[in-house]
Amino acid sequence: MSVFRPNWQALMSLLATLYSLTALPFTAGMSQASSLMVVAVLAAGALLSMLRLSFAVETAVLTLSSFGAAAMLISGLTEAFGTATQGYFAALTAAWLLGWRLVTVLSGDGSRGNHSSAISIIVPALFGIWVVILWECIVRGAGVPFVLLPPPSAIAARIVTSTSILAADFRQTVLKAVLFGYVVGSLTGFLVAILADRFRFFANGLLPIGNMVSALPMIGIAPIMVIWFGFDWQSKAAVVIVMTFFPMLVNTLAGLAASSDMERDLMRTYGATHWQVLLKLRLQAAMPFIFNALKINSTLALIGAIVAEFFGTPIVGMGFRISTEVGRMNLDMVWAEIAMAAIVGSLFYGALALLERAVTFWHPSYRR
Repeated sequence: MSVFRPNWQALMSLLATLYSLTALPFTAGMSQASSLMVVAVLAAGALLSMLRLSFAVETAVLTLSSFGAAAMLISGLTEAFGTATQGYFAALTAAWLLGWRLVTVLSGDGSRGNHSSAISIIVPALFGIWVVILWECIVRGAGVPFVLLPPPSAIAARIVTSTSILAADFRQTVLKAVLFGYVVGSLTGFLVAILADRFRFFANGLLPIGNMVSALPMIGIAPIMVIWFGFDWQSKAAVVIVMTFFPMLVNTLAGLAASSDMERDLMRTYGATHWQVLLKLRLQAAMPFIFNALKINSTLALIGAIVAEFFGTPIVGMGFRISTEVGRMNLDMVWAEIAMAAIVGSLFYGALALLERAVTFWHPSYRR
């Protein structure tokens, strides 16, 4: 059996590495020796990844070569903003291709695979890390103006130096408006769905109204709620309630209809009452639909509260900060708020996904 196992990512990475030799040094802050060191690391990683290595060895080689080269390329941009050459971007492409190969190996390239829970977390994390690396290198290397797109390093520095401001905005937007509106809107939608399922004329009257409200633009609802409930967090919570009520109503009604006629007939033969059938059968079958609404609402609530703050709020809040700092051209602060919103939304969604997995463990989608 041959010791070679070529793959297209390593071959393309090797070609990009060879092309990078046409423009040395890579930046004004890198010497020719340090540029050649990057080339050597990339070439070694590409060549070794085309050998028939074990899973652990190939993973280690690809990790060291791709991230090692990326770290040297980022450090070469110190005091060298906008001086990257074509060779620099070719080397960056080569490192990215090795990172792609690493993800392919971890995911399973057709001949082997690892589907453990750790790998299911590592693979998307590697993808996100490479997005940040490419963002940093391209913005700083190409000299993209700060007002157009700040590099991640500047955003991280702003987060570190503005933790008190970000914490105050988090409390105002998330802990007050989002959580209150999310709980009230989702719970009310669920309870009304139970009532509408019992009395069908109620559902027939509510669903057309729900379709109409869902079609209303958020920027049209927010100013009205500010006028009705004032400039503090209560008006933002009202927007969130409106946005989360009908998704929960519609999904819960669909879920309550998911159980089959045969299952409901079986419950009746046991002498079960309406509420026993609801609790022991229909709500259990509706849980995937309910959690689907909860996950949808987790993103709608955050978006609704932030956008509502554009139309009037005290001098605190994520939406207020974004609109204010854009006018001041402090784009690093704007991106810091966006990053915080993305992290909060992802954690919220992930927590709901874990809870859904624990509650609906019986669902076929979770079977191995």
